[in-house]
Amino acid sequence: MFDEEFFEDKKEHFVMDSFEFQNGEVLKDVKVEFMTFGTAKYDENGKIANAILYCSGSLGSFAGIGKILPLTFENCPFDGNKYFFISISALGSPGSCSPSLTGLKNKFPKYSMVDVVNFQKQFLAEKFGIDHVLGLIGNSMGGFVGLTQAIEYPDFQDFIICGVSSYKVAGHDFILSRFVDEIIESDPDYAKGELTYSLIRTLRIACLAEFNFGLSKEALRSKTNDELSMEFEEFGNEMIETDIYDLKYCNKASMEFNVEDDLDKIKSKVLIVSCKQDPHFPPELDGIPMSEMIKDSELIIMDSELGHLCFNELENISYELSEFMGEFDDC
Repeated sequence: MFDEEFFEDKKEHFVMDSFEFQNGEVLKDVKVEFMTFGTAKYDENGKIANAILYCSGSLGSFAGIGKILPLTFENCPFDGNKYFFISISALGSPGSCSPSLTGLKNKFPKYSMVDVVNFQKQFLAEKFGIDHVLGLIGNSMGGFVGLTQAIEYPDFQDFIICGVSSYKVAGHDFILSRFVDEIIESDPDYAKGELTYSLIRTLRIACLAEFNFGLSKEALRSKTNDELSMEFEEFGNEMIETDIYDLKYCNKASMEFNVEDDLDKIKSKVLIVSCKQDPHFPPELDGIPMSEMIKDSELIIMDSELGHLCFNELENISYELSEFMGEFDDC
């Protein structure tokens, strides 16, 4: 039901007059790509009271919300009759203000997760007049965004669902990000700010470094080497559609993410969704300690061979999600 044509029909654009980054740089005519879904309900002041913001993973578009749309039917956890969903292509992602869309390439302002949060917060205010959302759902880097928003603006949302994510990029995940950064910076053509054959090859290698961190070890082991080789090649070929400057900036912002010392500032109710087989953020290193550090939090540990991609199987925890969302039915 939710095919590519569905998302293309839902896609909208909004242009903000300007946006100021944390470092003081300002861009004009800032484009935001987004979609909405569900039923808006209004409070006594005429403001949308049941908005839920969806935040995709690294360089994901507004269409990342497709992961939860199967659970938006009547009597499902994210019943579209109860909630109004807004999903945007984040700052730095193609489709919205980014190195590729602006054409600034390596001259694009450096951004952080706080910038990503401020970007979407400004958009919500200018486009919808929203100064408070019911909640935010974010997977992977979208979880970084959710935690950052809950820390920087504790009263801006009632809940956060943080999926296959963490409170910091550290250990093996930091090394992976550092490796991707090293690959890109090793190409002397990167500084030119224009696409070359060498940069396309470098981009492919940088993206292939990520291949081993999607599906679980069990899922990969179940395939033959010939199957893995074919999928490895296909993944590399698909990823060359990515802009290397978008990747570089996003990877850098993720690599610097660490809110461990600020988790006590969170006032929102937090649901943490981890996966036993997640190669990026295993529960014992990320989800469990995060649940212990966030005062008002719940933890669900999924069992899925999809590993870091387990948000594609959220129907397996539909009951638990319904229990959590039941607290917000009277919005």
